[in-house]
Amino acid sequence: MKIREDNMINIHNFLPHREPMLMADYILELTQEKVVTSFDIKEDNIFVHHNKFVEAGLIENLAQTCSSILGQSFFENPEADTKVIGFITSIKKIEIFALPKAGDTIISKAELISQFENICHIFCETFYNDELLIRADINLFIQEVKS
Repeated sequence: MKIREDNMINIHNFLPHREPMLMADYILELTQEKVVTSFDIKEDNIFVHHNKFVEAGLIENLAQTCSSILGQSFFENPEADTKVIGFITSIKKIEIFALPKAGDTIISKAELISQFENICHIFCETFYNDELLIRADINLFIQEVKS
């Protein structure tokens, strides 16, 4: 997928994550059922070991990509001081095929399979160029934290 700068959305508007745990940079496409994100893997990333972005980093990238689908309803107003908590409730199936390197830009795609209130089941994949790196079925939960 070619990254077009004219349609990139800063993922900070849809996720509560911040450095050093932010594992997605931009949303390239977003609907109620689908999201595509990009992530530039830096050498100093906490999940880079021996110049490879390890499995835990790939999984966190997928989870944050998936959370953007559900998170968009909480972060529609970037001026609001919304606080949410979210986590993976289960990984039904996961396959890891390869690990990207520091300096690579990965593209993650997620599609909503089903949703019940703030719990959703999502199918997701991550690519480096056209190479499939990881594929998973993930269940996520997210909710607003009331002050």
